[in-house]
Amino acid sequence: MAQLRQEHQSFVERNVTILVVGPEGADKFKRFFEEHHLPFSGLPDPEHRVLKLYGQEIKLFKFGRMPAQVLVDKEGSARLIHYGDSMSDIPDAESILVLVDQINAGQDSLEAAKA
Repeated sequence: MAQLRQEHQSFVERNVTILVVGPEGADKFKRFFEEHHLPFSGLPDPEHRVLKLYGQEIKLFKFGRMPAQVLVDKEGSARLIHYGDSMSDIPDAESILVLVDQINAGQDSLEAAKA
């Protein structure tokens, strides 16, 4: 999330909304966002409803939910879905911004993903 916080303005400039979904309850999730001064929106998902909708994995031996990033376009279509194998398997913000620029320029998400 540090990357997203650092690059937040770049996402804002591209009219991208960042939504972080986490496994904590509302109070704990809110405290985490306040303590870390996160400038984007968060959605607590303690019952794993969103997790199940997107097929995000839980691996108990790796301390819970595996990271997943979903880039949804303005029409509501998922244009990129990345499921991480570990907490270090997360696309960098720059790569996501390149995809956003390509999608905004009208390129197909498959073309954008190959770039």
